[in-house]
Amino acid sequence: MSRPVSSSAPKVRSGILVGIGLMLLGVFMFALNDVMGKWLVATYSVGQVLLLRSIAALAVLLPIMRQRKVPFAIPPQPGLHAVRVTLSTLEVACFYWAVTYLPLADVMTYYLAGPIYVATFAALWLGERIDKPRIIAIGLGFVGVLIALRPSPATLSLPALIALAGSLFYSLLMITTRKLRETADETLVLGQIFGTLIFGLIAAPLAWVTPSLLDLAGLLLLGIVSMAAHVCVNRSLKIAPASVVAPYQYTLIVWAIVLGYLAFGDVVGFWTLVGAAVICGAGLALILLEREAARRGREAKDIETPVLPEA
Repeated sequence: MSRPVSSSAPKVRSGILVGIGLMLLGVFMFALNDVMGKWLVATYSVGQVLLLRSIAALAVLLPIMRQRKVPFAIPPQPGLHAVRVTLSTLEVACFYWAVTYLPLADVMTYYLAGPIYVATFAALWLGERIDKPRIIAIGLGFVGVLIALRPSPATLSLPALIALAGSLFYSLLMITTRKLRETADETLVLGQIFGTLIFGLIAAPLAWVTPSLLDLAGLLLLGIVSMAAHVCVNRSLKIAPASVVAPYQYTLIVWAIVLGYLAFGDVVGFWTLVGAAVICGAGLALILLEREAARRGREAKDIETPVLPEA
């Protein structure tokens, strides 16, 4: 007697396809947001960009929180939240500062190494165990960073160090986010926006340039595009398995190379491409190891799913 075909299978496949599509759309919007940011920081200070970007993001987020009845209250563990907000603000500021001087693809290469750093920090500070295959993947990831960075007196510039510092701040941000995983997503994002808003309020007046109407629209659009990208990525991770959609986040480096060339004429160096390939390969290996661990029924807590830097 033949078994009945499960009617849920097409729905599962459809959900996965929608999840992949949302991830790809979110990644593209992040890349577009980064290109806009690089263009704007050529004229306006990082503080001014973050100030106007945060105002626009708040205008989108606050109505969403009101509609979903997310409470506007001091969350539990306020000290850890303050640390997270500080790390988020430093990460975003470093990103925009670095892209002022470096090709977009170079900066994104350092940031895509975030999951490698997170796996290391989780083992050192959270006491999470990592097995030999993960150690090998982490080691390869660090080799990729060294290849892309090419540390020498001639190549180790201040902007490169700023980008590297930003990627480390981003990784520490992911670690603190893991400790606050019970907090509502909207509350976490609200804290990050307030952090950049305060930074902008302090730094923007020091180098204020009155924007044209076109530039003002672009500055405000930064916050809206960033929020939309976060919505797409978060929704993607909710309707499809993270191990399926997470690898598509690495298409960010492709968009960074293409859009950086089209918008600014940036030509990525050979060794940066090699380093990016090694980093992406190591990150994908970590994702596959997590998927295999989940398939075997183990509790897979050894590696953080890569999350796109908020930029």
